[in-house]
Amino acid sequence: MSSIFINLAGLVLIVFIVWWFWLSRPASRKAAGGVIDILVDHGVYEPARIEVPADRSVTLRFLRRDASPCAGKVVFDALGISADLPLGEPREVRLPPLPPGELEFTCQMKMYRGTLVIADARLRPKK
Repeated sequence: MSSIFINLAGLVLIVFIVWWFWLSRPASRKAAGGVIDILVDHGVYEPARIEVPADRSVTLRFLRRDASPCAGKVVFDALGISADLPLGEPREVRLPPLPPGELEFTCQMKMYRGTLVIADARLRPKK
């Protein structure tokens, strides 16, 4: 009976890990421009999903509070950009104007994950 409980607990843990690292999608935070603050703490970027307008440069200001070595660098693979994130000090990363789409940013081990949603303002419905 205890082996069934252990196997069931292991399966639940595996499902949670898969959901946490690959399937969960945080709510987007929209940013019109300027500097966007991102907190690096407790194994996540906060906010982890940011919507910005297309064809404008973007400045992301990372503040690392997590002492984990994995949190020490942010990487934008698609752009070939990376930056060291010193503990307790803000670090700005300026991105060039980008075409509409999604751009992932991660730590060097790809455990911390974030998404920059680049939205074409011409396609948005008018309010």
